[in-house]
Amino acid sequence: MNQAVCGNRDQGKRDSRRIAVVDEPNPSAVADGQDHALDPRSIHVQRIGGWIFTAVLAAGSSAGLAVFLLTADDLPGVLRALLPLLWLAAGAALAWHAYRWPVREYRHIRYRVDAEGIEIRKGVYWRVVINVPRSRVQHTDVSQGPIERRYGLGTLVIYTAGTDHAKVELGGLEHGAALRIREHLLPSGDADAV
Repeated sequence: MNQAVCGNRDQGKRDSRRIAVVDEPNPSAVADGQDHALDPRSIHVQRIGGWIFTAVLAAGSSAGLAVFLLTADDLPGVLRALLPLLWLAAGAALAWHAYRWPVREYRHIRYRVDAEGIEIRKGVYWRVVINVPRSRVQHTDVSQGPIERRYGLGTLVIYTAGTDHAKVELGGLEHGAALRIREHLLPSGDADAV
């Protein structure tokens, strides 16, 4: 009985430390004006998402290929052997891309938070720079999918006034950092957003 009480007490200590880290966002510390990379764990999260997509696509296309091969009576034997090999090659190429692409994309995403707002630069081939002034921020969210939650990451979602980039997302942030940026971007009490 004492062991159960001690075990629960230790669990409570661990939970309170975890809550203390999350519940203490310091918005001023996040607005340092420096370029920041995403959390490196975002590479693994993107790889998992890519592999799930690859598995679903491979399962659906293999079923379609099997039905096609079974119903095509006048298909030459060479083509019957070549189609499954092409399917395997396409699946392997897609799996390789799901492994390699997140690293390339990670190298080309940077964000900067300062007193004026947030700037996001991203793009491997086509580069995009998005500036969101604090005065244009209407609403912010921090979301987490199940895989992001498992790795302690979050996605900052910024809703702005206007039509261009009315919704700006920055995924791959450490969850606590996303909360701090969110708090910084929210309009202060004396200055209302547009």
